[in-house]
Amino acid sequence: MANGRLEVGAGIGPLFFLGDLGGNKGQGKRFVKDVNFPLVNMAKGVFAQYYIKEWLAVRVAANMGRVEGDDAQIREGKGDEQARRDRNLHFRSNIKEAYLAFEFSPTVFFERYDGLLGKVRPYGIAGVGVFNFNPQGRFYRPDGSFEWVDLKPLRTEGQGMKEYPNRKEYKLTQIEIPVGVGVKYYVNDNLFFGVEVMHRKTFTDYIDDVSTEYIDANLFANYLTPEQTAMANQVHFRQNFVPGAPQTRVAVVGEQRGNPKQTDAFFSTILRMGWRFNDIISGDRMAMRQARCPSFY
Repeated sequence: MANGRLEVGAGIGPLFFLGDLGGNKGQGKRFVKDVNFPLVNMAKGVFAQYYIKEWLAVRVAANMGRVEGDDAQIREGKGDEQARRDRNLHFRSNIKEAYLAFEFSPTVFFERYDGLLGKVRPYGIAGVGVFNFNPQGRFYRPDGSFEWVDLKPLRTEGQGMKEYPNRKEYKLTQIEIPVGVGVKYYVNDNLFFGVEVMHRKTFTDYIDDVSTEYIDANLFANYLTPEQTAMANQVHFRQNFVPGAPQTRVAVVGEQRGNPKQTDAFFSTILRMGWRFNDIISGDRMAMRQARCPSFY
């Protein structure tokens, strides 16, 4: 009898942010080179997948975690990284995602016995999904204490202002393209453990609320309440900022704040556990499996 078609499980592991904020020595890149490990948080999620064929499954999954970025994590230097460190911006955001993807297991075509016990299956996965985010920054009060405030309503780069018609307000729910690879090891005919690395390509540059150039800070008062204006003036420009002290500098209008040529992304390395249902094996087949020769598949 065939292996069951339904598999469910859960996973947990680190979630990494790839955006404009933070990084390491040299020019900013978009992968592991600029990951600031002290800011890495854990993600967790659940999944269910249905095997159309033994080598092809369709998966639905939901995950949640947090991403962060902070220019203060950059070590002082004399290269491209120093300008980012001087910028002194930071953010955090909770991430919630759901996706639909196809999982392809090529080694199934080379397996030499039925059932799942002891099998190692590498696979690739790709699909489409949606994710929700909400960037926040620390707003410091005159006494030096702080609170986390939502950055999107503060229009830090002029989003939605008539003076900047090309800077539209961004949406907090966006499309993503998840792509990854993984490997499973079946402890028995039902239970597997595995690890998976998955990258999410996004179509927004505002997960960290940083994308393009500094604006004229005098415009905040035309669009925001007095309380929001005070917040916006502080969080959009932090060069030489000292908590509890008045800001002595203002942004140069048009000076680079972020890099609009690359959208933000995030990736995870997840330890997974799953259970395969309805794996019914006849007594004859069980006996045949016990008599087989050792195999890597």
